[in-house]
Amino acid sequence: MNADWKAPDLRGTVALVTGASRGVGRGVALALGDAGAKVYVTGRSTRGAATTEGLPGTVDDTADEVTARGGTGVAVRCDHTSDADVEALFERITAEDGRLDLLVNNAWAGYERSDESRFDAPFWKQPQWRYDLFAASLRGQFVASGLAVPLMLPDKRGLIVNISFTDGEVYLGQAAYDMCKTASDRLALGMGHELRKHGVAAVALHPGFVRTERVEAAWDLLGSGPAQVVHSPEYVGRAIASLAVDPELMDVTGQRLAVGDLAARYGFTDVDGRRPPAFKLEGRMTLAARMERLNRVVATAGAAAGANK
Repeated sequence: MNADWKAPDLRGTVALVTGASRGVGRGVALALGDAGAKVYVTGRSTRGAATTEGLPGTVDDTADEVTARGGTGVAVRCDHTSDADVEALFERITAEDGRLDLLVNNAWAGYERSDESRFDAPFWKQPQWRYDLFAASLRGQFVASGLAVPLMLPDKRGLIVNISFTDGEVYLGQAAYDMCKTASDRLALGMGHELRKHGVAAVALHPGFVRTERVEAAWDLLGSGPAQVVHSPEYVGRAIASLAVDPELMDVTGQRLAVGDLAARYGFTDVDGRRPPAFKLEGRMTLAARMERLNRVVATAGAAAGANK
């Protein structure tokens, strides 16, 4: 953690971060822990069991670190494609806290199984299961948000954050991916309109190019990465923590916001002290093409690891 960051005071805040075993979700949960929040951490990977695609990290590990940083971490095994799992999660939050102040819709399965089919193949050559992964992730945001709102309405305050990514009218390089990410932004827009009169805000938050466990595995083999634009998962969390305490939060409800722009607005930096700007696709590979290259390398690394077991 960068000692220069002055975490806002979120003591007494009850938050839920979905898909937080690793990656962006984990970074968000840890930043909220720095701010003193109680954070429900969900995901499919639990300690002592197989993790998703063999990647490191579990909900238990994340929750423990949230607590170590000054917050209260609560690990909940939850598959956000299962309505029963999600309903049980919100029943637990209702029973234990009776309210929810912050929901971060981060769970995303869209990069799984990327070794089986090219991520950037044209839409008529894409397997149906890839669209299903995208669509289930988007539906997960809708379902979790619908269950979260009743826990926010009594206090007439709250924040819902959809972790998404688009770049204006720039095509993201894969039809179904582009559609679902754009739909996530529109979901935030719609929720913002419908919740405004209740004092609850909803935004779509766009990270830059995040150095997650999946990306790091690829760079270990490639030997380098785009250091000038990459940022840590916690940079995203610092953006959300700053948003959560902004007295003018309702001014941006329904909008799509970039982490780099929020860093400039609120004055925070990444864990290494840098302040990467808002990520733009113009002049670079599309995100889909970049992920395709990384996923191929990760798949090769995974196959090699399996052969060496």
